[in-house]
Amino acid sequence: MAETGLHLPETQRALLGELEGLGLEITTGDALTSVTAVLRGGRPGPVVLLRADMDALPVREATGLPFASTTGAMHACGHDLHMAGLLGAVRLLHARRAELPGAVVFMFQPGEEGFAGGRVMIEEGVLDAAGERPVAAYAVHVDCVTQAETFVTRSGPIMASASGLRVRVVGTGGHAAWPQHAIDPVPIAAEIVLAFQSFVARRVPATDPAVVSVTRIETDSAAANVLSASVVLEANIRTLSRETFALVRERLTALAHGIATAHGATAEVEYIDSYPVTVNDPAETAFVFEVLDELHGAERVVRLPSPSMASEDFAYVLEAVPGTLLFLGAQPAEVPAAGAPGMHSENAVFDDSVLGIQAEALAELAWRRLHA
Repeated sequence: MAETGLHLPETQRALLGELEGLGLEITTGDALTSVTAVLRGGRPGPVVLLRADMDALPVREATGLPFASTTGAMHACGHDLHMAGLLGAVRLLHARRAELPGAVVFMFQPGEEGFAGGRVMIEEGVLDAAGERPVAAYAVHVDCVTQAETFVTRSGPIMASASGLRVRVVGTGGHAAWPQHAIDPVPIAAEIVLAFQSFVARRVPATDPAVVSVTRIETDSAAANVLSASVVLEANIRTLSRETFALVRERLTALAHGIATAHGATAEVEYIDSYPVTVNDPAETAFVFEVLDELHGAERVVRLPSPSMASEDFAYVLEAVPGTLLFLGAQPAEVPAAGAPGMHSENAVFDDSVLGIQAEALAELAWRRLHA
């Protein structure tokens, strides 16, 4: 049942079946197959939001597990565990709804893997589903290369922004035998690539890092003896602050234009904004540490020293609501720690036994936050 993107009809159908009969206020999305469920407690109080993403990746699974996906899509980032864990939290909180002050919004979100499903759900009103904005929001992301039952998070930036950059270098094309009669965009593009790849090391502060990776180069030449008239290159940009992204955007644009102009060519530069920086609220994260330390012991709750340069579209929720994204180790005991397949790998495997403490953590955070 692994499905990709914003439209996951079978996954949505399964979730709705699991939620049926619990007396929740359920709505589904228009532009995507999201599920929003509101649990109202027996007493008045604030609102807390809990989120799980739903989509798989376009990866052909090679784990050999008896339940391995055969659709050409795979839950290689553990989103199937996220849904199951949040469903567990639904049932735990539902069992004590009479004692619950306020309401819990359960956000089941498609399209995390590059489709900004979180932003779409916000545009469709998920943050106001209970009639007022949540005072806090929490999400748990499993990690198949971290020891099982170990929680990991940090205060402040925890995951990077992600943006795309497309540069089209335009020359004149011509015959490969007489490059002097043309403006060949290929070596110009190569010079831009080298400038981009070395830019971060010399222009970006090491204390506020950025990653610039040129990931694709394509010419319009269809033959080996034809000089191309244009070259398109694409890069992926990751930063941990708006200030550094603004610097990278300004200087890479200037580099592309300057190098192209110096060789008599032109450069067309386009940025494709994607996910913002994921920033954990300091007060909410201190609360999360307090709760998890008490539940599981401080030795199983790791304070992450530095952010990851991967990205997460829970960032959109955390821009609007104070909250925390945390990771939960789900590496199977039989998988060697050294060389374990990472997330997004066709061989990624997860220990399903962590689902109990995942559900418990989400439910306990919501419970205690509503009682605060």
